[in-house]
Amino acid sequence: MGDRHGRDRQRIGPPAAGRSYRGTPMTAPMIVREDLDEAAAWLAGRVIRTPVIRCAPLDVLAGARLWLKAENLQRGGSYKFRGAMHAVGRAAERGATGIVTQSSGNLGIAVAMAAAEFGLPATVVSTTTAEQTKMDLIREHGAETIQVTGFAEECRAIAEHVRDSRGHTFVDSYGDHDVITGLGTAALELIEDAGALDALIVPVSSACGLAGAVLAAGGGGISVYGAEPAAIGGLDASLLLGKPARVEPEHTIADALVTRGPGSVTFDLVKDAVSGAIPVKEDEIARAVTLALFEAKLLLEPAAAVGLAAALGGLGSGHQDIGIVLTGGNVSHAMVKKLVGDG
Repeated sequence: MGDRHGRDRQRIGPPAAGRSYRGTPMTAPMIVREDLDEAAAWLAGRVIRTPVIRCAPLDVLAGARLWLKAENLQRGGSYKFRGAMHAVGRAAERGATGIVTQSSGNLGIAVAMAAAEFGLPATVVSTTTAEQTKMDLIREHGAETIQVTGFAEECRAIAEHVRDSRGHTFVDSYGDHDVITGLGTAALELIEDAGALDALIVPVSSACGLAGAVLAAGGGGISVYGAEPAAIGGLDASLLLGKPARVEPEHTIADALVTRGPGSVTFDLVKDAVSGAIPVKEDEIARAVTLALFEAKLLLEPAAAVGLAAALGGLGSGHQDIGIVLTGGNVSHAMVKKLVGDG
């Protein structure tokens, strides 16, 4: 069946009753390409259409043409602003009285900014290991922060308690419909601006951004990959297992990607659509940050450089035009000094 733009309507995930999903269901929602188009239209003028950067020295190193979507230049310093603005704005339209989310940093920053724009109080639940620079930014934008020991499951439990006790809307970083489609607009713009891609790489933790990229690439002959630190490997383990795995992550400089594995909702959306997971070593991440800075003149946080590291690690031998979503640039001075010195 064709949509209003004349394309076949691509569906990811199993069918669900109606199109009313907003929040945290136990099964994956039905999301169609029209949802992504609607998100792009809603976000027009509210987010920056970030540039797609070409860099000849990086092309040579990768053995392919690289198309770099510079979301480090997005409002809030990351592509998470797309998902947060979409989710918070839609919640405000439905009469939300406040927002709560779980986040290690970038989504929290973005939710705090978006909530402030709509005059809503916001609470961000993070782990005690979250980068201090990001926590400071969250507070500067007016959100309350709660830090707990553990991983996403522990943060989620506290966030749900805040939701229930205060009656606030929960923006779920592991499966919110509006977050997925909002994040997917970055990949959509990249595909439109590059013209012809045969591969697309997105850094992955919860896999919301990867699900959005799958939707953007659907039916276009583009192989979509999730890149992740080898120290975590949650997507790779999940694809091998056929269901969301729960791993014990080791230390990684890509702190924004630390997770025990993808969410059940997002994994259902990507498991049959992605071409694979690409594990990236720590020294490769550090090298990618350095190369992005000195060759492409782009300042990236380590998590955002994971996709570039994956492309530089040999993916170019099988692809000619690779799109990479450089997801953010919220990095401390100390980390930049360390990585540039080590890389």
